[in-house]
Amino acid sequence: MDLTWLLLIQGLYLAFSYDDLSYHKLATQLPNTGSTTGADDAVDRNGITCMKTADIGLTSEYKTVWWKVDLGGVYNIHSINILFKNYDGQENRQRGRFAGFSLYVSSTGDIPGPTLCYKDRLYLPPLNFTTLCTEFGRFIIFYNERLDTATYPTGYEVTNVFTELCEVVVLGCEKPDVYGRQCNLQCPLNCKYNVCHIQYGTCFACDPGWTGTTCTDKCRDGWFGKNCTEPCANNCKENAACNHVTGLCDKGCAAGWIGPLCDRECDDGTFGNDCVHQCSDHCLSDSPCNKQSGQCVGGCELGYTSSDCSQVCPSGYYGLNCKERCSGHCMNDKPCDFVSGYCSNGCHDGYLGIRCNTSCVEGYYGKNCSLRCSPNCKICQNTDGMCACKSGWMGPQCLTECALSYGENCQYQ
Repeated sequence: MDLTWLLLIQGLYLAFSYDDLSYHKLATQLPNTGSTTGADDAVDRNGITCMKTADIGLTSEYKTVWWKVDLGGVYNIHSINILFKNYDGQENRQRGRFAGFSLYVSSTGDIPGPTLCYKDRLYLPPLNFTTLCTEFGRFIIFYNERLDTATYPTGYEVTNVFTELCEVVVLGCEKPDVYGRQCNLQCPLNCKYNVCHIQYGTCFACDPGWTGTTCTDKCRDGWFGKNCTEPCANNCKENAACNHVTGLCDKGCAAGWIGPLCDRECDDGTFGNDCVHQCSDHCLSDSPCNKQSGQCVGGCELGYTSSDCSQVCPSGYYGLNCKERCSGHCMNDKPCDFVSGYCSNGCHDGYLGIRCNTSCVEGYYGKNCSLRCSPNCKICQNTDGMCACKSGWMGPQCLTECALSYGENCQYQ
């Protein structure tokens, strides 16, 4: 048996020139027998020494069994050969014990494992078993079970099921980034873990930012990352696409956005490229300015104008949108307050009110309208008290009575 098995393995080596990845690698198993037939006996390349576990089955304490080998790194795998122990005259019993097993490939060593490479089902397997397993991983896991609640096909042993693996040979490429019969062809550059299908060179998965069977296609514009499933924030400067690998905006963020992925708006009160500009603080109702342009979309506070509300009203105007005209009657021709329209220094003679837009009431004139017009006036001017006189009176303020004349302005002799 040992010689036949060695010739078969040598034939596989010659036919494919694959590397023996499991030779003398660390192996573990459960349940253990407590004997000297340890898990490492399955990778010593001696077909006579075999590992052996405690039995599983309907009458046994244990219902599941596993054995695994740590290849020491993530490798590209081609095939797995298992030599299960035989006894003279007991081949069918041994095949029944072997039956139903599964082979898994794992990068973490989890039991039973994430990637099923082979599952034995209805027919009893040969004791010298080989299967293709074109996967990649670090751990190869042999798993079998005999559950009380399950019904098994004819020929399966269901009691005293001992697992005895004499050799487990994992063939593949020792270099992680190659494929082909001679392990001499380079895997595509962007394959995840630098491993690809050992026969065809296709990638099992791609590095972030790449897609396609050989991972040569960049993510389409607007997408990035693992499997190209992450959407860009679409806030890159000049409407550029984000980096297909990282999602970063290589040229920086568009105005109004910050953060590594340009996915965070400027804080309230700031705007523009890199959010370094301050809003004018004069947007209506303290609303924030537009974070791209700095404009006050809702308008300006009283007394301010321009798109970003950074300019005060021009002289002579005040109020909302600077539409209100000052009265023109502030003291010393000073402009009114650009916010309120108030005349802070007082009014010209003849005017009253905080905006100096109210004339003196009839009969009064002068500063603060504190002077009474002459009773001889028909109409008194509110600024200086000058007036048109009633008949019989004359002078700027109608304080001089006509002499030797009569009528308005003493025009008649």
